[in-house]
Amino acid sequence: MLIIPAVDIKQGKCVRLLQGRMADSTHYSDDPVKMAQRWEAEGAELIHVVDLDGAFAKQVKNWGTIQDILAGIKVPIQVGGGIRDLATIEMYMNAGVSKVIIGSEALYHPEFVQEACKLFPGRIVVGIDARNGRVAVEGWSQTSKTLAIELAKEFESCGVAAINFTDIYKDGMQIGPNIEETAALADAVSIPIVASGGVNTLQDIKNLLEIESKGVTGVITGRALYEGTLDLKEAIRISK
Repeated sequence: MLIIPAVDIKQGKCVRLLQGRMADSTHYSDDPVKMAQRWEAEGAELIHVVDLDGAFAKQVKNWGTIQDILAGIKVPIQVGGGIRDLATIEMYMNAGVSKVIIGSEALYHPEFVQEACKLFPGRIVVGIDARNGRVAVEGWSQTSKTLAIELAKEFESCGVAAINFTDIYKDGMQIGPNIEETAALADAVSIPIVASGGVNTLQDIKNLLEIESKGVTGVITGRALYEGTLDLKEAIRISK
């Protein structure tokens, strides 16, 4: 199971949000590149980069910073936030991004995901963020009527590389991931699932490792690393 550190960018700085609220952001570094380099040095094999401003603006907002991260590290990155068209995906791919994450558009236009998967096989990730089991969109500011599992099933046969699944109530709260819903989603589809939200300690990693066999192939963690409650090197060691 991959342990994937998150570098979330707001106005060019590295921050973490509480439950996706832009007003509840904690500033951790003026230099997202240095944070990415730190996680690379500690053994990360993939880094999760989010353009938070882009998620709310529905277009790329921190392109320069993302380019700097690409230039500053050797490990692959996956990027999400504000990806609404094929031109944006192509721009990221041409720049050297390993995978892109499609969030809100996966709900609005599933055919967009299917088309992207055809053009960029093995490099498209769907981000499904849930509040009480239902898909939230627009930077989590709106909750739809669609169940997370229902949406995931729509992409069963189109070649999605993974589904990043976030329980919004857990995100940034350091209260443990939603093991039950993550396991249920992994059981429902054959697509690899990456858990996100709520990780606090090594015990949370161990709990996720217990459902790895269901198809949970990774976990994204942010605040726990920045606050020091989770040691990345140790998390990677036990994940192996």
